[in-house]
Amino acid sequence: QVQLVESGGGLVQPGGSLTLSCAASGFIFSMYTMDWYRQALGKQREFVAAITGDDITTYTDSVKGRFTISRDNAKNTVYLQMNSLKPEDTAVYYCNLGGALLHPEVYPYWGQGTQVTVSS
Repeated sequence: QVQLVESGGGLVQPGGSLTLSCAASGFIFSMYTMDWYRQALGKQREFVAAITGDDITTYTDSVKGRFTISRDNAKNTVYLQMNSLKPEDTAVYYCNLGGALLHPEVYPYWGQGTQVTVSS
């Protein structure tokens, strides 16, 4: 019964900011690392950021210094604050339990994602 609902996407100009939210349910949220992924049109889904239950974070090189992942365990929600957005950040953004991309047999469910478009 894992459910993941992403929200907060939209159209922004290069250099702009956007904050995404992911509401999770169906598991003990605070025990799991949560990840953000993105998939650009015509490209493979890729890892963006991760945050452990104890707030240890990891980022892919292309977003380091620009994106910040955070979580609120009381709200079962993970966030992705995106600053200094670039056109290449355009993608559908998804959240999931940590390692979902590497272990699809364990985490087969993905939410609908939220579209982020960076364009002038």
